[in-house]
Amino acid sequence: MKIGEAQEIYRQQVRAYQKEKASVSKQLQNLRRRMEVHTEGREQYESEAATLELTLDALKEKQEEYQDYLSDLTEQYCAYWNAAVSEQQADAAEEYAVDMAKIMEVARRIMRGAIVPAADEKKLMEYSEEMYQTAKSIGAMVQRQKREKYDSLWEDEEEKAYDDPREAAENGEVMYEGPHVVEPAAVAASAVEG
Repeated sequence: MKIGEAQEIYRQQVRAYQKEKASVSKQLQNLRRRMEVHTEGREQYESEAATLELTLDALKEKQEEYQDYLSDLTEQYCAYWNAAVSEQQADAAEEYAVDMAKIMEVARRIMRGAIVPAADEKKLMEYSEEMYQTAKSIGAMVQRQKREKYDSLWEDEEEKAYDDPREAAENGEVMYEGPHVVEPAAVAASAVEG
């Protein structure tokens, strides 16, 4: 089961249990009001109140189980999210290092008086106009009779596609099966029977 699917299922369960608990709690309050007004048949009211309290406890316990599992799913979701983001950051850092090496190489070539492609000069200037001006000045001083000519260091580079962290987290596989999904009415009925 996918994490996103599991989260939706258990969120719905928590909401359903919250709604059922509110209904049972309201019934219990109404019963207690009736107990205050009517002194006759007190034993029946007390029996009904005890049943409602047991039902409320069973609903609360099951809701807490689902809520705990939702917390575990959130941790798994974050792990997948962080893994996707880390991959993107690692690739960005690697790409930056490669670009820095290329920029330094372009500056070195210009300082040696070599002819470099205009696109490479532009990349150096965009990175640091001061470094570009320094390289050009040194290159002009070094002027040689035979200058070296280089091809661009930035050939057709392919842009890498990354997984969307939200999609990666939602589509990650659940690490272990969650608690069995039981409708609130079934838990309430079992509390009354038990």
